[in-house]
This record gives sequence, C-alpha cells and structure tokens, in this order.
Amino acid sequence: MVAEGESGSGTGVFRRHVLYIPGYDPFPPRRYRELYRTEGAVQAAISGYHLTLRPRTGETYGWRVAAEIDGRAVEAEVEVLVWSDLVKRSMGRGIAGTYAQLARTAWLYLRSGALIRLIRLRKGPMIAALYPAVLLVAQAMVALLAAAMALWLGSGLPWGLGWLVALGVGWAVLEGFRRIDHRLFVYYLMHDYAFTTVEGGAYPAVLEARLADFRARVRAALAGGVDEVLVVGHSSGVHLGVSVLADLIREGVPDGPALGFLSLGQAVPMVSFLPGAARLRGDLAYLSQREELTWVDVTAPGDGCSFALCDPVAVSGVATEGQRWPLILSAAFTQTLRPEKWQALKRRYFRLHFQYLCAFDRPGDYDYFRITAGPLTLAERFRGRKPSTSRIATPLSPFRDVA
Repeated sequence: MVAEGESGSGTGVFRRHVLYIPGYDPFPPRRYRELYRTEGAVQAAISGYHLTLRPRTGETYGWRVAAEIDGRAVEAEVEVLVWSDLVKRSMGRGIAGTYAQLARTAWLYLRSGALIRLIRLRKGPMIAALYPAVLLVAQAMVALLAAAMALWLGSGLPWGLGWLVALGVGWAVLEGFRRIDHRLFVYYLMHDYAFTTVEGGAYPAVLEARLADFRARVRAALAGGVDEVLVVGHSSGVHLGVSVLADLIREGVPDGPALGFLSLGQAVPMVSFLPGAARLRGDLAYLSQREELTWVDVTAPGDGCSFALCDPVAVSGVATEGQRWPLILSAAFTQTLRPEKWQALKRRYFRLHFQYLCAFDRPGDYDYFRITAGPLTLAERFRGRKPSTSRIATPLSPFRDVA
C-alpha cells in the first residue's frame, strides 16, 4: 500500500476511485448522482472550491468528478455498488406478507434479547425501529373497527354476505394505508428490518453473491493505478462494506493505492446483536485490527436512524486489545448546520439520515466532498484525530460468537 502522506504530498493530479454502497434503498442509483451534483455545488460555493461532474462509461453505474481543492487538481471516479434490485424484490410482499414479516421480526428481536440491549444502547434508532410495528398494529386496529362498523350497518344482510362485506371493508382500509406509504414509510421500514432478520442476522445467499461481486469491483479499483480507493458505506451499506473489506483483506491486498473505508449513519448493532450474525461479528473484529486500511465512522446524535457515536466493534462485544478502527467522529449537525436549517430539518428524520451526503453550512472535520474529491487520503485527513469524547463502547450484544 502507499505509505501515509505519500499520495497527498505530490504536485500532480490526485486520482481517487470511490465505491459507494447504498443502504436499503429501492430507488435507482442515479438519485445518488443527482444528490452529489446538487449538494456538491452548494458545498463548493460555501467552502470556496471548484467541483464539476461528467458522465462515466462502463458496465457499472457512476460518474466522474473533476475538482480543484486547496490548490490541487483532483480526479475522482465514483461507482455505485448496486443492490437496489434485491431490495425491490424483498419489498414485494403485499399486506399479508408484511404482517407476517412483522410477527417474525418482532419475535426474533424479543426472544433473542436483542431488543432490550438495543434500547439500552440508543433509544433514537429503536424508536425508528418500533415505528413501523406500532403503525402497522394501529392500521390493523382501524381496519378491524371499520370492518366491525360495516358488519353492524349490514346486520340486515344475509349472514355470509355481511361478513364478506365486512372483510372487504377491512381489507380496503389496509390497502388504503399501503397506497399512501410513500408518505408514511411504514411498509418500507418493515421490509428493511425484515430483510435483516430473514436469516436471523446472517446474509441471505443472494446477498452473499452480491457481496462477492462488490469485492471484485473493489479489487479492480485497487489495480486501477489511482492514489486512493475509498469505500463509502451508508446506513445498511455500512455492515455490507465491513464484510466486503474483511473478505478482501483476508484474500490479500497487493501494494498499491491507499485503502479507506468511510462509514456513514451506521446501524450495525441492528444486525450484529442478532444470533445469526456470527459472520458479521467476525468481520467487525477482523477489520478493526487491520493496518491495510483506514476506517473512519461518522454519525450524528441528531440522526435518529443511526446508532450515533456507537463503536460498532466494541458495542458488538468483539473488540480486542489490537483494535485500531474505526475512528468514531460526530458530524455534529447542531454545530455544522445553520440554526434555521437545523430547525427545518430536525423533524425530517429520513432527510437527516442522508445529511452525511449533503452540504454543511459550517463544515468541520467532516466534509463529504473534500473526502471524496479532495487531495488528501482518508488516512492523511484524519491522522492524529482523536475519537469523539462521546464515543460509546460498552459491549451490549447478547451474542459474542464469531465466524
């Protein structure tokens, strides 16, 4: 690997390959290009640097970035590692299937003891996790009341017909709620949590195959002659990135560009606290000790969908004396966003969960666009940086076995 400080000390064009792993997101990857384009322009105007995007050709989706930051030209190739097709497939459950997912997912978190431990760790993301369960139960109650009212009003109908009408009314109410889920996100979140638990915390075979594809893409990037290969994982993409990089390093990483891992808005404990997540726990323990990469984890207490400032290795109970990573940092939304912007966003929980990929009014250590399109490697940018004083490292996972 390139020695720390070597790549950033030259005077030529700095070249980087970014591989972005989205969270549980059914939307096509072009939304991330548009987000990068619009928010990058805003951040460039605020911070006083130059940033432009152009199309990227190839078999995978992405874009190219040309930047001039701190007086140095940078070329970055951003590639999205797509698994939205798997997400969409997992969301095609319908009403009955979603309620079955609710029962199975709730039972797993309750009987395993993970739910109580997760609540003790961080209440915010657990409120987000309970939201779809509570709303689905509430919707079912409304449907039952509507059905009961229809049965009462149709008491003069033949017995079988009255019950058929009542069932139809109840089902129509549930279907109505499902049709407005683009505003409520109840079904979406339920499918997200259910996907995590489908194998008790282990990766389904179809996802394991996709992770192997991702690993091949990272290895190809390492052979591309760039100064840095940077893997960025957001939300559910964080634990996928952990496993991709752990497997990559186990196979052996040749000398070449610096390797960085930037994890954003992670919810790793939602998976690593489950009984079947021995593979993930093993990957966390392994990756946390490796010198082949730099791993920086950024969250914010204002993001209710992430386990803010929780060291995913330590809280999962697999930290060792040789732990190097991750470096736990806060994006500190209340300090890095203007007060009026923070007030406008603080109740928009899903938008805040994507703030890591957006512009900041007063960026501190964390600036997504300087990290992905600036002339310093991740190691150089955060060398000597101490972890957040609010870092949470209490081991709370009910399961500590590793694969």
